Amino acid sequence: MILELAALSRLSGIPIFEEKAHRSMDSLWSLRHRSSNLMGTVLNVDSGDWVRRDSGVGAGIDSYYEYCLKAYVLLGESRYLSRFNKHYAAIMKYISQGPMLLDVHMHRPQINSKNFMDALLAFWPGLQVLSGDLKPAIETHEMLYQVVQKHNFIPEAFTTDFQVHWGQHPLRPEFLESTYFLYKATGDPHYLNVGRQVLNSLQKYARVECGFAAVKDVRTTANEDTMDSFVLAETFKYLYLLFAESEDLIINIDEYLFTTEGHLLPLYLSVQPQNYTDADKILDEDTDLPKRSCPSFDNLLTESIRKPLKNMVDGLCPNRKSRIEAREFAKIFQFGNENHMQRIKAMGIVVTKLPNGLPLLFMNSSHESSPGDQVDGHEFLTELNIIMKDVNQKEKINSAKSVSFYDQDGQKMSLYAGAANFGRSLNLGQKVAARIAIANPVKGCETLINPGVVKEKIVLVERGDCMFIEKARKLQEAGAVGGIVIDNATDSSVITSRAFSMSDDGIDDVSIPLVFLFASEARPLLDMFNINPDLLVTISELPKETEAEIDSVEDTGTMINNSIDKLKKLIRDIMTSNDPTQDQVSDLLKWKGYSSIDKETFLKLLMEARKGIINKNDDIIKVDELPPSKQKISENDTRRKVDPDEN
Repeated sequence: MILELAALSRLSGIPIFEEKAHRSMDSLWSLRHRSSNLMGTVLNVDSGDWVRRDSGVGAGIDSYYEYCLKAYVLLGESRYLSRFNKHYAAIMKYISQGPMLLDVHMHRPQINSKNFMDALLAFWPGLQVLSGDLKPAIETHEMLYQVVQKHNFIPEAFTTDFQVHWGQHPLRPEFLESTYFLYKATGDPHYLNVGRQVLNSLQKYARVECGFAAVKDVRTTANEDTMDSFVLAETFKYLYLLFAESEDLIINIDEYLFTTEGHLLPLYLSVQPQNYTDADKILDEDTDLPKRSCPSFDNLLTESIRKPLKNMVDGLCPNRKSRIEAREFAKIFQFGNENHMQRIKAMGIVVTKLPNGLPLLFMNSSHESSPGDQVDGHEFLTELNIIMKDVNQKEKINSAKSVSFYDQDGQKMSLYAGAANFGRSLNLGQKVAARIAIANPVKGCETLINPGVVKEKIVLVERGDCMFIEKARKLQEAGAVGGIVIDNATDSSVITSRAFSMSDDGIDDVSIPLVFLFASEARPLLDMFNINPDLLVTISELPKETEAEIDSVEDTGTMINNSIDKLKKLIRDIMTSNDPTQDQVSDLLKWKGYSSIDKETFLKLLMEARKGIINKNDDIIKVDELPPSKQKISENDTRRKVDPDEN
């Protein structure tokens, strides 16, 4: 409402409307994700927390991005241009995937949150025209026009292969809005033809005796007994303006700015007295601004931009065989297989590694060979998502395992181990005990060259190069009685990484147990093996109480080995010292039952421990009781380590 309320203040001379609207926009700006510069879509106005963290340009967020730019145009407020440019760069980096605009997670923008697009994003090309970025505007509009040609209208939502997701069409104006602005910018008669087709569809499928009725489903063209107010206020307005000559209008339309509801506000408001000057208080504003010159479109050949996309929709939708092949490929896909990796690269899929060592796959439209490959890529990722959900369900059934042995002092050590969805399950008290050996080759993806060494032993292999089940087959073939896969990410830990079950490939031919250890959990085992090459190791089901302790990392109310009083003293000593001793670190680890930990996780665990007992004893030391010099550090450190979005 920044445009409307600012206009009200500047026309009435009452500043409070504009002041409140500016402060609302400032609050929204402060809630963006600081790393990605993206916004979510649904906000709890009472708490200020994001309810939906999906980030796109359609339903729920469209008007915010629109008003960031238009607030600069109408009000002359440079900070809004700065904000828009930051948001726009993030959108073009993460959400724009070729001509398509796909929602992502605002805090993990490499990951798509939806495989469909909604009709409201059709306004985006029009906003790109206003910002001067014409080429992607033409491309996205062309994609949308082909959807119109296929379905007569733009459905409320459509998939990445341009099938109907939600079939309703309430005669929305956004596509016509972008069509009008593209025609104004380019003068290309193509956009008049686009408008003519939309008009014909309205007359044919929406015209009823008393007006125009919403289309219930574009596939059947059945109507609903409704006609929203925006049909007259916007849809027909943009349609009229598209075909109108300047002499048909009673005003000079170039002297006005359209609000998100299609109302006109005069541009002279930018020179009216401004009622809000608190710009210095805005969070993280940059002083440098982009060049404010409008590009020339005189020599732009819009047809040359549209031509490569000419058959994007019709060329892809019928190719059902290709989509099926992409989904089938997802079922046999293997990380580390060179041919498989080349194939997904051709689909426009990029693979990177997360800090915890797990792979992350995401679409990058600049990598695909053709529009068809891009659709195959989305089909592949959709199917892979379904497979992973299946694996997650199995994880709930297949309980965690334990790798146990005795250290030099005769103390039993039990390490948390991930289970496998294949092989011997070791449930109901079953266990396998044997001495350990290391596979050669260490990845265990080829036939082992040391079968005499590994026979009748539990064999250690390194993660990577092939599927877990393939490692199990090679170990079984060499005569091993069990296997332990050790993560190849050196700092991974069950504390900082999501525990998972190792997936199968649908062939049930493994009879030995295989478990997985993150690197931090494996370190004590490897250290002990170096000391004692004849180390005896047992693989079994993880005791329920141990599993509960590790699964509830954030439930720090459960205390282990130490009383509340001892823990309270330990935290007080650590938080009031500049450099915690190794003994203090070890004591805190014992409280949670961990054997090793990295520094950042330790600091986070320290804060969790403090929170876990703060309600039990009022005299526990608090941040605001620290000396001023340490208080500031502690507050900043807490915010940096604990905020999940920042991580």
